[in-house]
Parts: sequence; structure tokens; C-alpha cells
Amino acid sequence: YKHEGLRKYMTEALKYWVREANIDGYRCDVAGFVPVDFWNNARKELDAIKPVFMLAEWESRDLHAEAFDMTYAWSWYDAVHQITQGKKTDLSGLFVYYSWNESSYPRESMRMTFVSNPDKNAWEGTEFEAFGKGLEPAMVLSAIGEGMPLVYNGQEAGNTRRLQFFEKDPIVWKEHPNGALYQKLFALRKQNTALWNAQWGATMILVPNSAPAKVFSFVRRNDADKVFAVLNFSAQPQSVTFKETLYHGQYTDYFGGQPVALDAATRLELKPWAYHVFVK
Repeated sequence: YKHEGLRKYMTEALKYWVREANIDGYRCDVAGFVPVDFWNNARKELDAIKPVFMLAEWESRDLHAEAFDMTYAWSWYDAVHQITQGKKTDLSGLFVYYSWNESSYPRESMRMTFVSNPDKNAWEGTEFEAFGKGLEPAMVLSAIGEGMPLVYNGQEAGNTRRLQFFEKDPIVWKEHPNGALYQKLFALRKQNTALWNAQWGATMILVPNSAPAKVFSFVRRNDADKVFAVLNFSAQPQSVTFKETLYHGQYTDYFGGQPVALDAATRLELKPWAYHVFVK
């Protein structure tokens, strides 16, 4: 990329598919190995044809400045993986990730959260191997917390195999509870504006609880909508109360369907790896 001719050739190749095939954007592999100023210029030239969406397989704030809409949240995956595998005895990794994300990344940026992707599935293990019994709360957090969730091929069908990376490896498509869970989560993301992406959605606000090492609880709210999420990231049942007043109000238990009133006297009994998502 020190050679101007290469930069022009690569930029023209990117522009060709937008102009001739009307594609909507690119997922750029190992984007951090390419100079940022190349991406910045390429994005300007692509947007001159039509507005595009750019995803970088990298985790760098600078890529969001001018070139990319979304980057991989590798650190989110690592934090949740360590918790569900018992490698961390508390939830400090989640606090570190979300604090870093809020303070270091532009409000307009999107981070792609995931419990599986092609590399993780092929080389390290399926989501069932990676998260064990903590898979469901991890899926819920990927969709309800800040970030845009990825569903990798076969997740919605409950695929339990490590798919071959470079060979044809057909997925057995079938109905599966994980597919149904993703459908419900994505329906909520669409209808509840507090869960929308980047600057169009609401920032997560911590709700302190009586079991902070095991239970993660937060609110996302704006003038129109509100979500209060409570997730037990442990293999033990938890009986939790909450501090402050941010969570108070009349809600609907999204997965149960029943109306719920939450106030200072509220105590939730959570089974291992259980979660509640209250909406209004």
C-alpha cells in the first residue's frame, strides 16, 4: 500500500461491485492490516456511488473515524466466554468492556457482538462448546446490550458441529429453540427504539444489585421506550434486590408476557443462567 498504483487498483475493484452489482457494502477481512488512510479514501469514493455499509474484521476505534460503520467486538466475546467457562469469578470483564466501549468509541459506531462466527466455530469450537449452559444469557446480552448481534450460519438451527472452513459442509436445517430465541430478540430490537443501534438507540445504564459478581442488570431507555434486563451469569440460583430507582415502573415480562410492577421492594429469584427482560 506504499504504491499509489496498488491503492488505485484496490479502490477500483471495491467500486466495481458497488457500481455494477449494486452491493450494499463490504465485510473487510483483517482490516487492521491495511492502512487506515486507504480505507478512509475508499469509503469516500464508494459513498460517492451510493451510501454503503462497512464492517471491519478488527477492533480499533480509529477505523470508525471515517471508514467503517461496525467493527468486531472480540473483547466482548472474550469477556463473556471467560465468565461462562468459570475462568472469571466475577463480572468485571463485562464492566471493563462496556466502560471501554462507551468512553473510547464514537457514539455513532456499532460493535458486532457474537457467540459464534466462522473463525470461532471452525478453529475453537461451537457456541455450545464455548459457552456451555451460559449460552442463552450470552445470546440475550448480545442482542439486548449495546452492539449489533451476529448470527452465524447454523446457529438458528442449533448446529452442534464445527463447520469445515474451506470445504463444502452442509448444515442440517431444522427448527431449534435457539432460532426461536433469536427471532424473539430481534423482534424486540426492531420494535423497542431503546435497543436500536449506535446513536439511534440508548446507552446502557448499570442498575446496582445485591449480587454484582454474578448478576448483570442494566436499563436502556429513551423518551419512548425502556428495557430493564437482569441476567444470572452463574451456575447457582440467585436471589437479588436492586438499588436506586432507575428500574422502577410498570413493565411487561417480555418472555413471560405478564405485567410486572417493579419497585424498591422487588426481589427476583433467578435460576442458574436465567434471565429476565422487562419492557415498556
